[in-house]
Amino acid sequence: MTISTEDADSSNADGFRGWLLAPEPQGWFHSSAQQLHQGWQKFSLHPLGLAGLIVIVLLIVVATAAPLLTSYDPIVQDMAGRLAPPSAEHWLGTDNFGRDVFSRVIYGARTTLYIIMLVTIIVAPLGLLIGTFSGYFVGIVDEILMRITDIFLSFPGLVLALGFAAALGPGITNAIIAISLTAWPPIARLARAETLSLRKADYIAAVRLQGATSISIITRHILPMCIPSVIVRVTLNMAGIIITAAGLGFLGLGAQPPWPEWGSMAASGREFMLDSPWVIAAPGMAIALVSLAFNLVGDALRDVLDPRGAE
Repeated sequence: MTISTEDADSSNADGFRGWLLAPEPQGWFHSSAQQLHQGWQKFSLHPLGLAGLIVIVLLIVVATAAPLLTSYDPIVQDMAGRLAPPSAEHWLGTDNFGRDVFSRVIYGARTTLYIIMLVTIIVAPLGLLIGTFSGYFVGIVDEILMRITDIFLSFPGLVLALGFAAALGPGITNAIIAISLTAWPPIARLARAETLSLRKADYIAAVRLQGATSISIITRHILPMCIPSVIVRVTLNMAGIIITAAGLGFLGLGAQPPWPEWGSMAASGREFMLDSPWVIAAPGMAIALVSLAFNLVGDALRDVLDPRGAE
């Protein structure tokens, strides 16, 4: 008796699906795979979240494959072809220096992803650690850390970032530092609130009675419980990070010309807004679309990772 290829493929698919849906996971890897599968199923129920995820994936693909998507150098100038309207040769036209706007937009995606990645790497662990230590130790530690947090929160994020960027000087590295200094306080507040509700839990009391140190309790039992909320908060903060980075670039405090960056591109195109609107419209639409995509993904993740919404 022979087994057809279709039957074998169906058997393999059923086996993998059965492995994912097994009532009792066999080990941490199996359990993690099941949690990811369940999370994806919940996430797939949010069409707007899926649309935002598609935009983010396309952004990553475009930024990675930028040299393959255009033959134009985003920096090389061609004054003979300046302010050319969109055409088959230049899909989004050219700017006031004759540079292809399409190539500058997709290379500018690299700058945006670079800023997002580094800011996230800085602010997520910083805010998480400050918030959990503040919420767990309370007392004088909580007072000192939260008063510092309140100082940062007392200023609008963009205004504070402008102040730091002006003090540090123009440049993408200084812009990342300025944005990071203004983006961690909301995460710290969220982590503190989560920690305050967890530190009195029965399982924390049981671990403490077994002789676990405070550092061990924070790192092994409280931090993992705060991570889902922090992930949602960081994702929702991405739109603010993108807009702040674009604002710094618009004011000349971010990435410096001639390197393509959406904010600086919008700044250079504002004087041609009426006669050549494509110069400012392309980076402006890119900023709006990517910011909206991160907001949509963050809203979907909030529903997926919220334990109170689990059935």
